[in-house]
Amino acid sequence: MTEHKMSIRIAVIGAGLMGADHAAIVAEDLPGATLQLVCDMDAARARAVADRLGASDVSTDPEAAITRDDVDAVIIASPDFTHAPLSTASIRAGKRVLCEKPLSQSPQECIEVMQAEEAAGAKHVMLGFMRRYDQSYVEMKEALTGGQLGRALMMHNFHRNVETPAADFTGAMAITNSAPHEFDVVRHVLTCDYTAISAYQPRRSDSVVAPVVMVLETDDGQLVTIEVNNNAAYGYDVRAELVGEQGSIATNNVAYTRTDMKLAAATRYEADWRGRYHEAYVRQNRDFLRFVETGAFPATAADCWDGYCAAQVAQTGVTALETGRKCAVEMIAKPEFYA
Repeated sequence: MTEHKMSIRIAVIGAGLMGADHAAIVAEDLPGATLQLVCDMDAARARAVADRLGASDVSTDPEAAITRDDVDAVIIASPDFTHAPLSTASIRAGKRVLCEKPLSQSPQECIEVMQAEEAAGAKHVMLGFMRRYDQSYVEMKEALTGGQLGRALMMHNFHRNVETPAADFTGAMAITNSAPHEFDVVRHVLTCDYTAISAYQPRRSDSVVAPVVMVLETDDGQLVTIEVNNNAAYGYDVRAELVGEQGSIATNNVAYTRTDMKLAAATRYEADWRGRYHEAYVRQNRDFLRFVETGAFPATAADCWDGYCAAQVAQTGVTALETGRKCAVEMIAKPEFYA
């Protein structure tokens, strides 16, 4: 068998920031994978990414790209509203897919993707909640499962961006667009589900969206706080602390250097998530490649059920913010297929 035939040929759908980053990981950091195709509605953008990274071809038709005979697997990094339809198309084509979060912001649409996957008889969709692969959360989960912390009591999280990506960004969008990473990684670390959520906003002195602070209750009696501040101004900053009965463990800001001058010490923040979580993306994509090669769904990875859970708690959180009341998180029974 030739080296080319042994390589998994991957199509990346979406050539924006995330798509280009995924394409680069496939081309540069995944031995055993080939960047076969870059697909984007903007043909020139697809061509630019493909030429830079040595992809064999480009396309502007995602569904046609998925069904091509020279494509073995798919990475979906196109706009959010395309994720569920393209994941379903990949399932129907028998192709395994790494889909950027969210699977959908609609819980019902997530259920429909799950139904398609169950009908296919095997898992096809790995969801891109990459924080599960970040070393800080890996060590946090290990400390809990290893017994060093005793019983988990609380998990505090904050997620801060320099500024909102759009002028019309809202508090509801902070819950549906930004917080799902926290919703998922907390479930993963604590091995829990949520039973209730409350959401609040302070008042800013200007017209931009204020932070959203959520308090969630788990089915094992823990409390979880999540702050999403999309206009923190100073940098991209994500941190978490897990508090147990015997101690606590917290993530550190990743900074490779410190500057000492003029009677002060300074470290830098990233401008966005891509540098902070690059290694997590590489680990995630390597796990995806093994999934494609073996058919065994990775133990760390998020699946369609996890996508549904994130969507359901986000939808409930929006209701809590709008009504000012604590709302019960009500989920469908977990299908045996995802047990």
